[in-house]
Amino acid sequence: MIHSSLSWLPSPSQHFLVVTFALLVYVLTTRSRREQRAPATAIAWVMGLVLMPYLTLPAYLVFGQRKLRPAGSPRPPRSIPAGHWAADLIESFGLAAPSRCDIQLHADGEAARDALWRVIAGAREQLDVCTFIIGDDALGHEVLARLTQRAQEGVQVRVLLDGFGALTLPRHHFDLLRAAGAEVSVFRPFFSLRHSGPRNLRNHRKLVIADDAWLWAGGRNLAGEYFTGNAAHPVPWRDLSFDLHGDVAAAAARQFNHDWGSVRGRKARKPVPLLESDDRGAYAQFLPSGPDQTEDTAHALLIDACFRAEHRVLAVTPYFVPGDGLRDALRLAARRGVQVTIAIPARSNHRLTDFVRARAMRDLARAGVTFRMLPFMAHAKAVVVDDDLALCGSINLDLRSLLLNHEAAVVFYGQQEIDGLARWIETTASAGEPYRARRPGLVRDVAEGLLLAIAFQL
Repeated sequence: MIHSSLSWLPSPSQHFLVVTFALLVYVLTTRSRREQRAPATAIAWVMGLVLMPYLTLPAYLVFGQRKLRPAGSPRPPRSIPAGHWAADLIESFGLAAPSRCDIQLHADGEAARDALWRVIAGAREQLDVCTFIIGDDALGHEVLARLTQRAQEGVQVRVLLDGFGALTLPRHHFDLLRAAGAEVSVFRPFFSLRHSGPRNLRNHRKLVIADDAWLWAGGRNLAGEYFTGNAAHPVPWRDLSFDLHGDVAAAAARQFNHDWGSVRGRKARKPVPLLESDDRGAYAQFLPSGPDQTEDTAHALLIDACFRAEHRVLAVTPYFVPGDGLRDALRLAARRGVQVTIAIPARSNHRLTDFVRARAMRDLARAGVTFRMLPFMAHAKAVVVDDDLALCGSINLDLRSLLLNHEAAVVFYGQQEIDGLARWIETTASAGEPYRARRPGLVRDVAEGLLLAIAFQL
């Protein structure tokens, strides 16, 4: 009886063939795509294919691709190096050179909201919006109402929303906006049958661009909790954003145009020409990161910055799950006597991330890295290195953000912007308590390892 009930199971020889086939698929696809994976990622996939090939192989075929091979590239020809190591590195990736911009950092959610309204109202011909979430709340409704009004006034409005962020929205959310003539697209919708790339590669960029010349960006999604609060979050989250005029906005417009064309499945409109830079403003540089870039641009910049740092590395991030490379760079910077301070929420809105981050934090705390555990939710993403550069945008210091998601940030080279972001991070960090590492028990240690190997590698 038992034998007959198990007759459907494959024989050992059949299972061996399935495992061999699964590993062969992994090797061939990795080689043909020239995929570069962290050792933990590769081990996790291989172990899964050996132990559970019937589940892992389909998951690998759906989620295993980390880098895309776009037909077109939004990157302009390389210009003359600017002489700054970070600018030279970013340009070596084929990205736009730094340029002078008129930059305004937003002190709080009200300032960020008012700047967003100015950018939307200031568009004369076209208005492009890329965001992960447009909230079903007062702030989100106000954004849609203002975009609808601009579309009715003849401005070409395009909204690109991530497929995961669109899952929680009602179906009628964009009806009035579409009726006014605006275009709304969803980036890799979860339940679409159209092949548009792996569904786990999300678009996390936050960009509002007016006439390819005025950029509003940072870490804020277009929902109440990122600005002044809403019913679900009466106390708004701490976040960072900025707006600027100049060539950086043109570079962001080129990237948006590329993303839009990839979603629509047709050739994007003519690339945006870079503007004539003048002598006013501070230097800044647009930094896109993600599977549509040949290199892991932000990850490489942060690692290089840690090795070059002489005095300080300041960072604020809601989620901290660095890969081995960035963790080693931070640890060695602290060993060299560099002040490495990282501000993170004591309890973020992602409990799983809070659980697994302890492994990296224990290791880095022993090396001298200072963690400040904030008593509030901080959604800001920024890094300051010495007095040389500051980075602000949508990029979290975690594996998904640095290695999987489509992200964007701006690198600031002006002293005013570097000092301003440094003061913001230091003031925010001063509200937190020092992190005290605790030795994990066996169960927690194993659980952290499994979650890091599985949940954050897909």
